[in-house]
Amino acid sequence: MRFIDEARVWVKAGDGGRGCVSFRRERFVPRGGPDGGDGGKGGDIVIRAVSSRTTLLDLKYRQHFRARHGGHGEGSNRTGRDAEDVEILVPTGTVVKDGETGEVLADLVADGQRFIAARGGRGGKGNAHFATSVNRAPRFAQPGERGEERTLLFELKLLADVGIVGLPNVGKSTFLSRVSAARPKIADYPFTTLTPQLGVVTDGTDRSLVFADIPGLIAGAHEGAGMGTRFLRHVERTDLILHLIDISREDGSDPALDYETVRSELRQFSPALADKPQIVAVSKLDLPATRDNLQRAVEAFKKKSIEISAFSAVTGEGLDPLLGKIFSSMDEMRRDRGKTS
Repeated sequence: MRFIDEARVWVKAGDGGRGCVSFRRERFVPRGGPDGGDGGKGGDIVIRAVSSRTTLLDLKYRQHFRARHGGHGEGSNRTGRDAEDVEILVPTGTVVKDGETGEVLADLVADGQRFIAARGGRGGKGNAHFATSVNRAPRFAQPGERGEERTLLFELKLLADVGIVGLPNVGKSTFLSRVSAARPKIADYPFTTLTPQLGVVTDGTDRSLVFADIPGLIAGAHEGAGMGTRFLRHVERTDLILHLIDISREDGSDPALDYETVRSELRQFSPALADKPQIVAVSKLDLPATRDNLQRAVEAFKKKSIEISAFSAVTGEGLDPLLGKIFSSMDEMRRDRGKTS
């Protein structure tokens, strides 16, 4: 299944049914009168979030949704049938925007959360409603109201606790595959990961966190370089950022500069994203070059008041302390939220 996190659709709610013009005609009833029934309500277009879906792929194949109109009124004061609503299922974490203005209409973060994107028109009143002492036989009824129509833009933001960021090939996917059951594609070339990957990580008890592996960032990503910032929206909902750094490269690159490159791209995308709590970790501890450069990296980041961890996803060295640090940070943030709420 392809990962699709954006979709644009057109929706049209149902029109209300017409009111009826009718008069009572019964044998042995000396005085009849108007008995036209009301029209039924048109169907709504309803967006519902479901946790069983993980992509907006279905909305790439069907981009038009139209609800039925309400039933027309009938004689003998019979009201037309209300039309059924049309329901569009989207993954939890989907943001619904107005396709013309970009205004956020709804943020569906809970399973089963619903939003009426277009309301069906009300049914028109039949002529029985318009009878008066001076007009006992009205020969008119109301037409039904038109249902709303609009273009909607859907944007999916994955729901995760921890977002893993870094330059390409720093070991994000290898880390996720080691600590969770996720199986992202792993290779030794840049941009192996083309879409965000989710993995559930446990600490051996009943606690668990959802990690999101975000495709690698490079300098100029906010201007469209590399993978651009298209997938950074998936980090916006995370509580904690795990920033991975590779110090094993022999091209003379500066780990501190690599760190600042990614931080700059986060800041360009969203200042709030750059201000999220973070943990910085050095990957590929199993490589001799990493061990040789580790102390130098520790001292460089210490000048920035940043404490770094080191681990190897291949041998498992340093993974337990790193995960313990992540879980402890998450527990502390949740306690702080509980105090302020």
